[in-house]
Amino acid sequence: MKEYKLKINGNEYEVSIDSLDGQNASVSVNGRSYTVAVGGPTAASAPAAAPKPAASAAPAPVSAPAPAAAGGGAVKSPLPGVVLDIQVAVGDTVQPGQRLMILEAMKMENNIDSDKAGTVKEIKVSTGDSVLEGDVLVVIE
Repeated sequence: MKEYKLKINGNEYEVSIDSLDGQNASVSVNGRSYTVAVGGPTAASAPAAAPKPAASAAPAPVSAPAPAAAGGGAVKSPLPGVVLDIQVAVGDTVQPGQRLMILEAMKMENNIDSDKAGTVKEIKVSTGDSVLEGDVLVVIE
């Protein structure tokens, strides 16, 4: 297993490559496991392949809209960043447009708002957590 400490746009990530099998790699980023596709001439070189998935996630558009609640009520992060403030608690009733949390990304504060009415069933992150694009932040039912 190869381990790396990456700093992308001021955010630190601990990345380990658990296995590399052909064009798929099993990696862990800040303790969360992912399976990533590795392509091109860098597939034979695990160190060159590891930074590319994390680096490609960093330049996500800053103007990304507030996350939509996907099926099952999961509110996902629209871009990688750090959770600055959580403004709801489990059991709170929320309305569309209500602020759930503030996410800092690329030195900008981004409001994460609810796009549907419901009750907060679960908060998957804590203040100070680094999140990646697509990570589930809050579950609303």
